[in-house]
Amino acid sequence: MSKLEPLTKVFHSSQEIQFNNSSKIVIMSDCHRGDGSWGDNFSSNQNIYFAALNFYYKKKFTYIELGDGDELWENRNLEQIISTHSNVFWLLSKFYRKDRLYMLYGNHDMVKKKSDYVIYKCSTFFDESIKKRVPLFPNIRFHEGLILKNTDTGNKIFLTHGHQVDFLNYNLWKLSRFLVRYLWRPLELIGFRDPTSASKNHEKKNLLEKYLVDWAKKERQMIITGHTHRPVFPKLGEPLYFNDGSCVHPRCITAIEIQDGEISLIKWCFMTRKDQTLYVGREVLAGPVKLQDYFEKVSY
Repeated sequence: MSKLEPLTKVFHSSQEIQFNNSSKIVIMSDCHRGDGSWGDNFSSNQNIYFAALNFYYKKKFTYIELGDGDELWENRNLEQIISTHSNVFWLLSKFYRKDRLYMLYGNHDMVKKKSDYVIYKCSTFFDESIKKRVPLFPNIRFHEGLILKNTDTGNKIFLTHGHQVDFLNYNLWKLSRFLVRYLWRPLELIGFRDPTSASKNHEKKNLLEKYLVDWAKKERQMIITGHTHRPVFPKLGEPLYFNDGSCVHPRCITAIEIQDGEISLIKWCFMTRKDQTLYVGREVLAGPVKLQDYFEKVSY
């Protein structure tokens, strides 16, 4: 089987979501929300993430999470993750009630592809403040891929986690989970790097990005992924492979925004005012560029 074939199969089976040039969409991935322990890589950025998410909620954005939202390789208990980051899940549930939430699964939360698991684990959560279970994401579906179709132009944007081109983390994901949970997690504490991780192995990251670029060129299709944790924002005329980065960068999170028919790469981090007080700020790293310009300048 070709390295690109699994990605193509997901593309052709993905649900289409309509949007237009007045839509506002924010895309994030790789939050790796954990249980609050030393191994919870999300904890250091949780306040930045919540501030960004609150901004997007108030500005009426639709939030799309491209997989690895929860760290379910190192942790077995999703309920503990929800309890630890209850403020985040409370805000995500508000997006869901407004029909402004779409969730995809990646390799680290692949178990969410099972409908029984989602019904049992994601429909409700226990609210400590009132001592009872309340709705979280009732009847939600976690997707492997989605297609954003612009009703103004007919152009399509393929959204997926991107692990489909990573044999160890797609075909052998259960083995990778076993190695991470029982071998690499304790070894990382004393300085060893996990070779299964695309985010920590630069040679592997480069190879996976080559496959994703090759797919975009072969299909002449815009694709936005996560998985490698490295933000990618191509220039006009380059292959239409984008990456939203992650929410576990040191001291910042990154995202891709689509609004007014334009696309941008965004960074959120702590910033300092002139009086030395800290605040969570938004910085545009690349763009905005009109989506239509990308499609018109495809030259491969």
